[in-house]
Amino acid sequence: MKIVVIGGTGLIGSKLVKRLEAMGHQVTAAAPNKGVNTITGEGLAEALAGAQVVVDVANSPSFEDKAVMEFFQTSGRNLLAAETAAGVKHHVALSVVGTERLQESGYFRAKLAQEELIRDAKIPYTLVHSTQFFEFMFGIAQSGSEGDHVHLSPAMMQPIFSDDVADALADVVVGNPVNGTVEIAGPEPIRISDAVATYLRQIGDARKVVVDKQTRYFGAMLDDGTLMPGAGARIGKTAYSEWVKTATPPPAR
Repeated sequence: MKIVVIGGTGLIGSKLVKRLEAMGHQVTAAAPNKGVNTITGEGLAEALAGAQVVVDVANSPSFEDKAVMEFFQTSGRNLLAAETAAGVKHHVALSVVGTERLQESGYFRAKLAQEELIRDAKIPYTLVHSTQFFEFMFGIAQSGSEGDHVHLSPAMMQPIFSDDVADALADVVVGNPVNGTVEIAGPEPIRISDAVATYLRQIGDARKVVVDKQTRYFGAMLDDGTLMPGAGARIGKTAYSEWVKTATPPPAR
């Protein structure tokens, strides 16, 4: 089966490509640095020719409200139009657990707009709603950083390892479209403030976590249910408490 992975050179995309290739599928890792650009449309028709499945795991390079909305709407429209022309049979997109509950945030408003485009298209689809990745703990810390302190919500989350995300996505990709949503999450519920504090200690970051219920999560207020998956979620194998023991700082940019 020919499968195109949009965002196929990123954290999740690169792992997904390897898994699908190991299953024997013909896989194209599509990204601007590979000559495929969903914003301009460059290379889309050529990449999608003959594809049965398209997986969209691309993310906006900017989280600014206007920029992120423009990214997901433009990319979504261009991609879905190209898929329709190519006769793609299954569109799979990676999104976020709690998107519909996070609409105070410009980023999550844009993700919901992306999902609405997918639902309104005529292509059979599966939306995969994931909880936050383990690897994004530094990004969460940065979002609440004020000098030597990091202000974070104590709301519950259930983060997931990127390998487990890729495993779940691979199963969805080779399965039938559900024309609905599949949720995935890690095995351990933990408070955001505790997860980040543990991570910062592990990587030798001396900043102190300040727990504050009024701290927003990328613009949205949280309660203990906002970021948590439902009862039917697929649960990954890797525990955060084990992963964090060997966590390392993100690469310098």
